[in-house]
Amino acid sequence: MSGGRTRVLRLEELGEGERERWRELRAATEAPRSPFMEPEFAAAVSGVRPRARVAVLYEGASAEPTGFLPYERGAWGQGRAIGLGVSDCQGAVLRPGLVPETGELLRACSVSSFAFDNLEAGQALFVPHAAEEHAAFVIDVEKGYETYESVLRAQSPKFLKTTLAKERRLGRQAGPVRFVFDERDPAALRALIGWKSAQYRRTGRRDRFAQEWITRLVGRLAGTRAPECTGTLSVLYAGERPVAAHFGLRSASVLACWFPAYDTEFAKFSPGLVLHLRMAEAAAGEGIGLLDMGRGPAEYKDSLKTGEHAVYEGEATRPGPGAALQLLRREPVRRAHGFVAARPRLASLASRALKRAARLRRP
Repeated sequence: MSGGRTRVLRLEELGEGERERWRELRAATEAPRSPFMEPEFAAAVSGVRPRARVAVLYEGASAEPTGFLPYERGAWGQGRAIGLGVSDCQGAVLRPGLVPETGELLRACSVSSFAFDNLEAGQALFVPHAAEEHAAFVIDVEKGYETYESVLRAQSPKFLKTTLAKERRLGRQAGPVRFVFDERDPAALRALIGWKSAQYRRTGRRDRFAQEWITRLVGRLAGTRAPECTGTLSVLYAGERPVAAHFGLRSASVLACWFPAYDTEFAKFSPGLVLHLRMAEAAAGEGIGLLDMGRGPAEYKDSLKTGEHAVYEGEATRPGPGAALQLLRREPVRRAHGFVAARPRLASLASRALKRAARLRRP
């Protein structure tokens, strides 16, 4: 950094004073307090991804950090947002107004690039390198659950009426419906992972839980209890049997919806939709104002949402061999589906070309 310095550390090397400074800087931003942007999430990823690092930024001769960039370094020197592929909010945590020079920061991190797929809006350091902009859907319960329900009655009256009727029918046919917002039973978490894996396979998607590091990460976060990053397992029961569950992270103001799934034996009752309504109700009772359902089209999100915000996908590359290919990355961001258009993945093509060039240069 011009006029400053950068230290690169393993996450476990951060002292508590530095972690507290990270939290202070995060609290000073205007962005929602996503738990994915907290040091506890980065530390959990570091526990299962040994190449995870954090760049600690300083201005001038200051002994107090002015910024943090958690990232992972690949075997070929490519960088990526920490937890890329599962993290729903990414970027640097910087003092307001501080925008380091991107190339200098990547050089200090000893990476040739920084890939992201859920970059937070307002990240001036990396947004100029975005290739795509996506819509992430949210449920706003800041004014209470009753207000949220009244919004649903106005915008999706049939959906709300049908879902509540199915909840009552589930109770009559399978036993009293009970919801636990913060379940601690490991068996319920195992059931959720089993349902989610089956859902991935059933829908032709890659099974995330077939990757050991993701399963281990969820296990670590299930035991994380910090004011701005708490692993939260929510379970909907019919009688004594779990029929739907969700594991996510919550801060004092945001519940990041992450891994929802249900027992397909009860599909006719739409237990996943019922679960989300009860999560919204419980979150509002806990003082949480926002449920972030993340990016990606899904019919249930359209039914539940009250708003959207933008996240970005792309790759920042520091100047060097093949820098001309960056022109492909810096095409104007395309939008559709509310935000992003289906388009040729030029950024991915450029990334692959750079990787091939790097391999050819190796002895």
